[in-house]
Amino acid sequence: MQHENLHEPFSIVFTTLDESPQQEHKHSFFELVYILSGTGMQCINKSKFRYHADHMFLITPEDCHAFEIESTTSFFFLRFNNIYIRSKSIHTDNIRRLEFILQHANHQPGCILKNVVDKTLARPIIEAIAREYAQRDLYNKELVQHLVNTLIVVVARNIAKYLPERVAADTEEKAMDILQYIQQHIYDPDKIRTEEISRRFGVSASYLGRYFKRHTNETMQQYVNNYRLKMIEHRLLHSDMRMGEIVRELGFTDESHLNKFFRKQKGMSPTAFRKAHISA
Repeated sequence: MQHENLHEPFSIVFTTLDESPQQEHKHSFFELVYILSGTGMQCINKSKFRYHADHMFLITPEDCHAFEIESTTSFFFLRFNNIYIRSKSIHTDNIRRLEFILQHANHQPGCILKNVVDKTLARPIIEAIAREYAQRDLYNKELVQHLVNTLIVVVARNIAKYLPERVAADTEEKAMDILQYIQQHIYDPDKIRTEEISRRFGVSASYLGRYFKRHTNETMQQYVNNYRLKMIEHRLLHSDMRMGEIVRELGFTDESHLNKFFRKQKGMSPTAFRKAHISA
């Protein structure tokens, strides 16, 4: 699998493609992707999301991702790394908090713009970047950098709204590593059992539950259930996956097991949930 690196603090690319670019790949930097026009599928860490104009995605370091183009797509790519975040270019009182938020994004597909106001803010910022980037006029470098910084902060604000309530920049690194490990292995129930996480992170099984809840305000089982539930909802609403495919992907025993889990959380079957929201 191809692995890319960034050799500058940030880079900007505007491109229009008729065919899918390179296959799944990883890189060591952050990549912010905005869809100016076109349709297709975003693929990230074995999951897919159908994209269209005005969707924005954040690819974090080591995410495995690709795009499958269905109709001619115009992309905006902003690539930046930790060095740029930590530099004095971004004026904020808490750079550590900003870096933390970006680093601990969901690692799942889907548009990151959840705040309605920010959805109307993103395109004008990106169009302004495009104009300044093309014109190369007086002070254009400074203006581009300020616009880039604004876009990064907007993204961080949207991500921060969906982090677990008690997770913050001063949360212990081990707790964050456990969260990230669960996200990475959510497809394999055996790897996210208490005994396996305890062994991997050197925390006794009897203490792990209390440790996890102290740092996230959720039990580990609640976190796993909520995370799996979000993934199921996403597939029901944004894909045409069959129940059997969701069962296999997320490690349920069978469709009955999936139905029982989903009904307990949502009070209805996955099929009823899909029908209710698609027809709404």
